[in-house]
Amino acid sequence: MAEEAILGYLAKNQEIADSGEFAAQHGLNHDDVVNVIKSLHGFRYVDAQDIKRETWVLTDEGKTYAASGSPEVQLFLAIPPEGIPLEELQKKLDPLLFKIGRAQAAKNKWVEMGKQLVSRKVQHVNDTVKDLLLQIEGGKVIDQDDIKALRGRKLIATQTWNGYSVRKGPEYAPQRKKFAADLTREMLQSGEWKNLEFKEYNFNAKGQPIEGGHLHPLNKVRHQLRMIFLQMGFEEMPTDRFVESSFWNFDALFQPQQHPARDSHDTFYMKVPAITKELPEDYVERVKRVHESGGYGSRGYEYDWNRDEANKNLLRTHTTAISTRMLYLLAQKPFTPKRYFSIDRVFRNEAVDRTHLAEFHQIEGLICDRGLTLGDLIGVLHDFFSRLGMSKLRFKPAYNPYTEPSMEIFSYHEGFGKWVEVGNSGMFRPEMLLPMGLPEDVRVIAWGLSLERPTMILYGINNIRDLFGHKVDLGLIKANPICRLGVD
Repeated sequence: MAEEAILGYLAKNQEIADSGEFAAQHGLNHDDVVNVIKSLHGFRYVDAQDIKRETWVLTDEGKTYAASGSPEVQLFLAIPPEGIPLEELQKKLDPLLFKIGRAQAAKNKWVEMGKQLVSRKVQHVNDTVKDLLLQIEGGKVIDQDDIKALRGRKLIATQTWNGYSVRKGPEYAPQRKKFAADLTREMLQSGEWKNLEFKEYNFNAKGQPIEGGHLHPLNKVRHQLRMIFLQMGFEEMPTDRFVESSFWNFDALFQPQQHPARDSHDTFYMKVPAITKELPEDYVERVKRVHESGGYGSRGYEYDWNRDEANKNLLRTHTTAISTRMLYLLAQKPFTPKRYFSIDRVFRNEAVDRTHLAEFHQIEGLICDRGLTLGDLIGVLHDFFSRLGMSKLRFKPAYNPYTEPSMEIFSYHEGFGKWVEVGNSGMFRPEMLLPMGLPEDVRVIAWGLSLERPTMILYGINNIRDLFGHKVDLGLIKANPICRLGVD
């Protein structure tokens, strides 16, 4: 309807001077008229020139005063001729309305604001503010001084109106031609195609976006890391056990039962099932003994080890609980050197912020062999991290209950221009390994890091909640670039 009106009007007239006035005269929606003009301009039926006008409109506060009156007049009318106590006047009006009205009425010298009594200084007032607001709402032009005063009180604001002036274009016709979009079998058989005009083919047009599956950045980096481990001869550990017992998660790792990490503020304990009933009793007894009185060159922790504490079920706090199980199973057979790795989810009762979540992914690697030394650990770490593109490494002594010696791993980040911590490492203690039944000359070197930190660095994400969790923008998953880690 809008298209017919525009083309028909231009057939008899030189131009449409103002699309807004044209829409009003013909009973059309201006937005519809604008859309049609844009379409006709694109096909060169018309030439369109932009028209912009700055108009004043009422703010929400201004609309309220236009309907109910200005605060100063409302306050004035709330004062009876004999006056009113200040506290009573405050009760009659909204707090914000009282505050604004009091200031404006005093400025206009309408009221006498005593300490106890508020009284009128004039008998009658005109609500000039309301009148001006109604004039603006009706489209009338008002004095610039009044505009300045209303704008200063934030009762009006500018609004840009966009429209067009329109003239005939080089391809003008009283009616838009309909072009055929497809050449059909029927057109060829009937010969109709000879009399048709076909729509030009747009070789630059993009087709519909393909709605296929998209890999999450974490999955991409996880795959790259998994391939690195496999290239280095590692075997993947089964990590499908999210619920673990405190025994495998803590006790078997020679972590004392009074350790802060075992507090409910740091660990999620299960209500159902609350305890485990499947533990190897002979191994449990050896773990208890090494905790209480030591052994293998250690004094232990010299406390009464509690079996009930070890039986508690929890959401695993690290995948090292899986490593413990794998090493125990390895000790039940004739010894064979092994290289294990895992990449899976762990859970910790942490306050959520831009760098911490209550669940995240841990990457862990370990090598179990005879006669391993700290030098072997450092060499393997240089090999592993160089495959991630991190060739500059530093190591700092650290403490872990189940490794000795222990080292924090730092890498120089070229983008940040500083050394950043990228993981933790160490050699498992004899107090952990020998109760399992492993030979005395067997050593285990291990290291771990999170999956989220390298992924955030690689994809330029500075808030972990934008990467993992229920608030992640699906657009990030669809648009994230292909990422390849540098491999030496």
